[in-house]
Amino acid sequence: MTKVAVISGGASGIGRALAAAYARAGVVSVIGYYPGDPHDPQVVVDEVAALGGRAVAVPADVRDSAAVEAMVRTAVDTFGRLDIAVAAAGVLRRAPLAELTDERWDDMLGVDLTGVLRVFRSAAAAMEQGGAMVAISSIAGGVYGWDDHAHYAAAKAGVLGLVRSLAVELAPRGIRVNALIPGLIETPQSLDERNSLGPEGLRAAARGIPAGRVGRASEVATAIRFLTSDDAAYVTGQQLVVDGGLTVRFPD
Repeated sequence: MTKVAVISGGASGIGRALAAAYARAGVVSVIGYYPGDPHDPQVVVDEVAALGGRAVAVPADVRDSAAVEAMVRTAVDTFGRLDIAVAAAGVLRRAPLAELTDERWDDMLGVDLTGVLRVFRSAAAAMEQGGAMVAISSIAGGVYGWDDHAHYAAAKAGVLGLVRSLAVELAPRGIRVNALIPGLIETPQSLDERNSLGPEGLRAAARGIPAGRVGRASEVATAIRFLTSDDAAYVTGQQLVVDGGLTVRFPD
């Protein structure tokens, strides 16, 4: 039986790497992308095809419930079922507390927290034979605090509470819900010098990681693939940290 996945935020970063990981595992994907994203989702579709897989890209702004529902409906209409949902869409914006307006706060949570709810709510309604869901949290909020990013950290911390509660609620239906907490991973988001660490910041941070380097999106993707596979059939309500040992290192 071929499994079917929906991936929000699938045009770049971890979502893009996950589509490739699923192609290698024989899972077909519906890739949701933000219409204003500069990354071309057709590139991901072509990469999946080159790996012998199949993917369909659809616009899906996770701030819009109707758009998210249409993404899930595309999976069912195109492939006949839905087995996996991964909420990988996210934004990252620097905002010191004095500049953290209601609008900036609401916009962040609308994508990074409520956007996860929208994906999972729509997916759960479409899963008829059990399933697996994974939300992307972050070490910022999921483990650490981060100055000038209180709204981002709050959203990512909220994801963990959402996952735990939905894991309990959906378990009787055979739906598992877990969170993935990435550490410092090289993605277009982390390479953004204005809102994140940027290339130089990542290189400097790598010196504090026991593994000696920042992570790759593909390494996060394979962990998500595990959590949504039958090999993780008894894993739900958990948070898996993929960080090269960063969060367990004793400070120098």
